[in-house]
Amino acid sequence: MKITTMFTAALLAGTAHAHITLDQPAAAAGSSYRATFKVGHGCDGAATTAITVTLPDGLRGAKPSPKPGWTLTTTRRPLKAPYESHGKTITDELAEVRWTANSPADALPDAWYDEFVVRASLPAEPGELWFAVRQTCTEGEWHWAEKPSAANPKPRAPAVKLTVQPVAATAQPHH
Repeated sequence: MKITTMFTAALLAGTAHAHITLDQPAAAAGSSYRATFKVGHGCDGAATTAITVTLPDGLRGAKPSPKPGWTLTTTRRPLKAPYESHGKTITDELAEVRWTANSPADALPDAWYDEFVVRASLPAEPGELWFAVRQTCTEGEWHWAEKPSAANPKPRAPAVKLTVQPVAATAQPHH
């Protein structure tokens, strides 16, 4: 029994990896959303030096939050269909956000935890949004970008999933 328990524990330890997650993994369609990406470890013992988040299509007005000790860079992409916002025509959107540690002293040690934040308005339609996150470390990297499938229901490096839920029906007063 003891050998079986130790063998099972060793198997689970070899396959179990913490991954990057959202603080709030579900939100209402059409709402303003604060995507807080939680980073709970580095790369096999190495400190995290950069986090790059690729945003899915459909987010509007996305804005990243700066972090002290980290340089923030962004990349934009053209919209398939421009829209109006506050009297202006919007023709592009935020595609990627990258936070890079300014020095080795600013890097996120493997044993520490931190959060990286982007605010955006969610699409009006419910569904799933997937964020690919590249975690670069002093040695190695993780590319959290795999979506679950029938062939691979529990990927080793899963993408970060946000469930956009239907807006709850407004309660009607009873007479």
